Amino acid sequence: MRKLLLLVVSISFTSGLYAQDKKQAEECFKKADYKCAEEQYSKLAEKEQIQKFQSEYYNNLGTAQRRLGKTTQAFKSYESALKTNPMSAPVYANLASLHSQKGNKVKALEYIEKGLQVDDKNPDLYLTRSKIYDSQGKKEQAMQDLNQILTFAPDNIFAKTGLANLKKNNGDLNGALKDYNTLIAEKPESLLYNGRADVYFKMKKYKEALSDVNKAVSIDPKFAQSYVTKALILLDTAKPKEACENLDKAVNLGYEKAILAEYYTKCTKK
Repeated sequence: MRKLLLLVVSISFTSGLYAQDKKQAEECFKKADYKCAEEQYSKLAEKEQIQKFQSEYYNNLGTAQRRLGKTTQAFKSYESALKTNPMSAPVYANLASLHSQKGNKVKALEYIEKGLQVDDKNPDLYLTRSKIYDSQGKKEQAMQDLNQILTFAPDNIFAKTGLANLKKNNGDLNGALKDYNTLIAEKPESLLYNGRADVYFKMKKYKEALSDVNKAVSIDPKFAQSYVTKALILLDTAKPKEACENLDKAVNLGYEKAILAEYYTKCTKK
């Protein structure tokens, strides 16, 4: 009886520690402290015995490493997550996204196909494939993927903005602006103000673009993309020092510096 009681106490104590470590890891992520998140998820992944949870920890570890610019480690963590749980659609989505970002579109599409076999209603898989199709000039297929998301997730903001961005990328700036105006009227969010700012930027309406991107930052100061958009506006309006400061903010929030290398060459830094 005593041994049983000690076992129960030990399990409860261990579960409590796991819960505390998990909470700390999640808090680190929310604060954009990806170094802390990396340390915590690494510990959790090593200690976890249940494969489903271990896979989730490896997946989150990979994302933290990705935000830190540790691409090689991120690949390894995502692959460990997939090995631990081959039925995890989010892991396929992350591997596809990272391969696409690194220029390997063929590999990215392979992971997307495998992921859709696991879960054909995972929005991230369709979003990544839509971006790949768009980059390949396959506009109709890109649009089909975004509309497919809306059949099972009609309120998905990324699909809606994706459709607006397709218009923007195809030169229909007025059509994209109209879509963003409608979306912002329905639900004013940082992502939408940033998207409209980019449309204004493409239209060379810098005053409106800067106003929108500042609104995006005020709504969500941790949305890294807004600082990138702001930097581009500042570069085009001959304010390189301020542009560089905003690029640094984006990097500090987890935006991969390598992706911004071209812009860094255009800004000055003291």
